[in-house]
Amino acid sequence: MNTATIAPISTGARPDGGMDRRELLALPATVTIPTAARALGCGRSLAYDLARRGRFPCRVLRVGNRYIVPTAELLRLLGVEPDGAAEEAEPSR
Repeated sequence: MNTATIAPISTGARPDGGMDRRELLALPATVTIPTAARALGCGRSLAYDLARRGRFPCRVLRVGNRYIVPTAELLRLLGVEPDGAAEEAEPSR
């Protein structure tokens, strides 16, 4: 069974070709499988294989013959919160 290894997110450039926090936060509302694969640090072929088998680590939407991934779910999977999200979650006193 193929499984994707999810690399930790750093704040600097990624030597492995993955995405840093700044790049992740700049993503549009949905992304393609290759973009999601890059964010997760896995290969494009593995990502498509997981999506086809319904085993991708977050929700994948099928639109015609395309697979798209909601960015919010991808960020949640990676543990990345938008700037200020923690402050908004806590009520002010």
